[in-house]
Amino acid sequence: MIILGVDPGISVTGYAVLDLDIRKTDIKELGYIKTNKSTSFPLRLKQIYNRLIEIITERSPQVLVLEDIFYSKNVKTSIKLGHVRGVTLLAAMNSDLETAEYAAREVKMSVTGNGAASKEQVQRMVQQLIKLDCTDLRSDVTDAVAIALCHWHRCKR
Repeated sequence: MIILGVDPGISVTGYAVLDLDIRKTDIKELGYIKTNKSTSFPLRLKQIYNRLIEIITERSPQVLVLEDIFYSKNVKTSIKLGHVRGVTLLAAMNSDLETAEYAAREVKMSVTGNGAASKEQVQRMVQQLIKLDCTDLRSDVTDAVAIALCHWHRCKR
């Protein structure tokens, strides 16, 4: 199963395309979409959408998985994140992709066994699970890997 995991963010959106089956984990692509703070918000959303469409077209995932909405103390940040999630879901729908969403706590529990795990703990477990040197990867990317792995674990049940 080819899974596109997405960790949405307005400044940086992490993504991971993994081809997972019982015997192996094949990393198709890892990366992030960085937007410029001086660019208007609508154009930043368009950049994220366009890059996601490129990734979907190039890698042909079967499902796009992202973190569910979480509540932030900063309402403006939460609303902007909601917009990014919206364009992410729109990219999936316009590409006829199945989608799935998981709470951050569920992703952490699935990957580390601890729903309150730190970003560093998630990064270390991702490194162990897929035999990847994560030291040079942004947490946005390792979070996207963790989201994809969470979906894979849930599908195997």
